[in-house]
Amino acid sequence: MSGRGETTKETSPRAPLPTQDNVTEQQKKKIIRIVYIIAALDITWMFLQFSVTPYLAKKLGFDTLWFGYLQTTVGVIQLLGGPMFGRFADIFGARAALSLACSSTVVFFLLLAIAENPAMLFIHKLPTVFMHVLPASQMVVADLSAPEKRAEALSKLGLCFGIGMIAGSTLGGHLNTRFGETFTACFGAVGSAFSLLLVLKFIPKTTKSQASGTNKDSENKSKSLFNLGEITRLLKFPGVKRTFVVKIVAGLPSGIFQVMFSIIALEFFKLKPEQNGYLMAYFGITSMVVQGGVVGRLTARCSENSLLLLSIGVSSLVGLAQAYMQDVFQFCLIVVPMVFSLNVFNVITDSMLTKSVPSSETGTMMGLCASVQSLLRTVGPTVGGFMYVNYGISSIGLIQFVVNIAVFVHLLQRHLRKTAEHQK
Repeated sequence: MSGRGETTKETSPRAPLPTQDNVTEQQKKKIIRIVYIIAALDITWMFLQFSVTPYLAKKLGFDTLWFGYLQTTVGVIQLLGGPMFGRFADIFGARAALSLACSSTVVFFLLLAIAENPAMLFIHKLPTVFMHVLPASQMVVADLSAPEKRAEALSKLGLCFGIGMIAGSTLGGHLNTRFGETFTACFGAVGSAFSLLLVLKFIPKTTKSQASGTNKDSENKSKSLFNLGEITRLLKFPGVKRTFVVKIVAGLPSGIFQVMFSIIALEFFKLKPEQNGYLMAYFGITSMVVQGGVVGRLTARCSENSLLLLSIGVSSLVGLAQAYMQDVFQFCLIVVPMVFSLNVFNVITDSMLTKSVPSSETGTMMGLCASVQSLLRTVGPTVGGFMYVNYGISSIGLIQFVVNIAVFVHLLQRHLRKTAEHQK
């Protein structure tokens, strides 16, 4: 191929195909499969620590509100780090971004292993500023997949999420019960180091198309890595700001429930670590079924706007059901529609946002998407802790119902108005 001579200078021996332009379809599929494995492993380690942190926090004297402050700290840190990490990925490439994220995860677990007081429990959260393996994986998948197949490709990352949730929750519950928090945290550090080795071995330097045309501007871009204007500039693209508002407003109530779930499982359902692991594994199995058998087919047959409406409508009904649930069995029944609405909502909004910007900016966009989740984790624990302590678990479900039904009605009216205009 005529492009080989131009790319060999930029290529490391372990990654002979650094740009999308020189990667065949078969090689793209191989890279995407490796990214799926890395994402599944990262989710595994994430849910592994979910089996450690709540119980360690309780041992160190944290109550519900203080645990909420701990979760809020993570949200603030990742809110600040997400957009910058995304821009870092666009500038320095997929390998550098994933290496940074996996290395930070190793440090995170090592600090968790030596956390013996409340201050250390807060300090161990500092590496989360760079712990963005999933957004980096989404960037690679978005870069290497065709726009018409992007939603389906991104949905398979949700399948990886389910696998990681099952493995991490089950493994974390067993390890914590039998060997304690310190051993479990060390296990997570070793696992994260293995993920780092996979990145260094298999992930190319960059997955961007037309990399040679953008290398000329690399120095200028690197100078603006921390330039907020360069990051928020993406919000000016058509449709981006509206989708972001929907993602934040409709996602906030369900985000509150998610960040409070470890406390709900511990205090409301009275679950032990091993039982909590089984419940999270059930979450994962449900997510795998939804992602593997439902979301992909829906994205191939239905428009993204229709699926967005469907996910928000189902989410409102889930909130109503959560408001009146009494035990863990009832919650298990609610899990199916809840997982469906969450997965469809996240896949569709991420797909819509990445399609709205140039391929050279997908990393920054994924970073912004991650910052939305971080914003939910920032506001969610404090708001959720206050609501749970003062008004009970039903208040969280009722808020989700009211907010999502309002967003659903607004989007439906907008959709019907546009349909009527096109028919004229």
